[in-house]
Amino acid sequence: MDADSGALVEGGFEAQARKAFDNLKAVVAAAGLSFGDVVKCNAFLTDVANFAAFNDIYTSYFEAPHPARTTIGVAQLPLEAQVEVELILQRSGGTR
Repeated sequence: MDADSGALVEGGFEAQARKAFDNLKAVVAAAGLSFGDVVKCNAFLTDVANFAAFNDIYTSYFEAPHPARTTIGVAQLPLEAQVEVELILQRSGGTR
């Protein structure tokens, strides 16, 4: 979704996937963390035929070794989105 308008971004699956990661990157940075702190990624795709495209986008946002990932095919997402991404992070270098 576009953070300013709250609308789903146009441009299809790849635009939505990139926007999801860009939005998550901003949230992660606001928490004082980085994508280097991501330990797990859960991805929900309405069409698993988009897995290869998602994988290309996913690997462009993370350095190797990439975080663990689960990709799940779902029937529907809010606003007719084609992809939803959830990240689990662990703060490095100390306790909370």
